[in-house]
Amino acid sequence: MKNLLYIFSLIFLPGILFSQVSFDLEKSKIKWTGKKITNASHWGSLYFSEANLFFDGSELIKGKFIVDMNSMTVDDIQGRGKERLENHLRNDDFFGVSNFKEAILEFDSKSKLSNGEYSVNANLTVKGITEPVVFKLKPKGESFIANLIFDRTKFNVTYRSGNFFENLGDRLILDEVELAVTLVK
Repeated sequence: MKNLLYIFSLIFLPGILFSQVSFDLEKSKIKWTGKKITNASHWGSLYFSEANLFFDGSELIKGKFIVDMNSMTVDDIQGRGKERLENHLRNDDFFGVSNFKEAILEFDSKSKLSNGEYSVNANLTVKGITEPVVFKLKPKGESFIANLIFDRTKFNVTYRSGNFFENLGDRLILDEVELAVTLVK
């Protein structure tokens, strides 16, 4: 009987105590921005294959997001240049999408700030490498927004990085990648 109660509590209690918020995967997206030393930049979109937040009452307790790296687009240019850059970003010089189809962000620690934002400590996995990141997550109506900056070189994305190559001049690409995330219910 004790075993039956234990199994029952494992299956049903988390659903009673915690609520899960899933997001519309077609409407939710990430705008990425990469910059060169010259202040020139490229930007585009990434889409989620999974996006969930978990709450204990009104307190955010954890989140899990999986990004489909094949969904990566370049949105600031068109035509052949767009196609070339998308393919280049997907190849092994950058994100190696044929071998690393997903990027994952998971967290289970948070602290609510007085202005309604959450300061989140998370683990970001790109190209099979996991590194800690910190960002702010803000409710906006029925949605959430977040801005996150990560150092691509920590994930073995070193193409034209000044930390790995010399004499790049104006061809140097900055190491920081900016992500503007919109999560829509």
